[in-house]
Amino acid sequence: MTTKRVKKAVIPAAGLGTRFLPATKAMPKEMLPIVDKPTIQYIIEEAVESGIEDILIVTGKGKRAIEDHFDSVPELEQTLIEKGKSEFLKLVEETTNINIHFIRQSKPMGLGHAVLQAKAFVGEEPFVVMLGDDIVQAEIPCTKQLIEQYNKTESSIIGVQPVSRDVTHRYGIVDPHASLEGGLHKVESFVEKPAPGTEPSNLAILGRYLFTPQIFSFLETQVPGAGGEIQLTDAITRLNQKESVYAYEFEGKRYDVGEKLGFIKTTLEFALMREELAPSVMEILEELVAKGMVKNDQH
Repeated sequence: MTTKRVKKAVIPAAGLGTRFLPATKAMPKEMLPIVDKPTIQYIIEEAVESGIEDILIVTGKGKRAIEDHFDSVPELEQTLIEKGKSEFLKLVEETTNINIHFIRQSKPMGLGHAVLQAKAFVGEEPFVVMLGDDIVQAEIPCTKQLIEQYNKTESSIIGVQPVSRDVTHRYGIVDPHASLEGGLHKVESFVEKPAPGTEPSNLAILGRYLFTPQIFSFLETQVPGAGGEIQLTDAITRLNQKESVYAYEFEGKRYDVGEKLGFIKTTLEFALMREELAPSVMEILEELVAKGMVKNDQH
């Protein structure tokens, strides 16, 4: 049997973004910029670089700005052409030359419910789920790494990385059954946000999944779990009882932009990676540190 090629990605973007209020009262958190690019655009770029051809973004109320961002703006494009600003025109066109679809999650019923909205879009094909709170910088795009593992196993693959034991209660954690070569693990079970000290490992699920279409039959029958929501981790656990689900330790640096401190850290690091910004940003940071030292000496 020929392995079906992974061509579709689903990006859940229906969350309320309460951690970033009041900024997210009228603006989707996915549109908050890291330097000069919305966070969701980094996710889209990873998908495209991984060979994904069709992307479905699951949105909710108040998320229209995401659709507008990836739509063409003829007036803006014409103005940039007339003013000879070709470098800005290229940046604008990069956001429109992508095959993106949108569907609304009518009620905030959890990540599992959001993924379920993609059933008709996916059909009988394998697909990836990419969460917008996690940006991964890697030589080989994280999603492409998962696709390469799927091509070997023809099974669902969950992207994981080790985290400190004192933060495992914030994540879905993998209980590995057996470790294979190249960072691949057979999985005994998945535990959603285990109580401190009860975690079966420190391998945390970090925002990248590749599923066979069989996941939908479990999402459709999944009873609400933690928080009264349809939990994706619960459905993965049931899928694992019927067919193997693997965990893969992907390579690359993962940035958590789903909370304030991680967002600030990511913005600073990404700014320092920019040749035209790095010297000035470093100067600002050094100046702030120096001022802080002076203030401390006065007390």
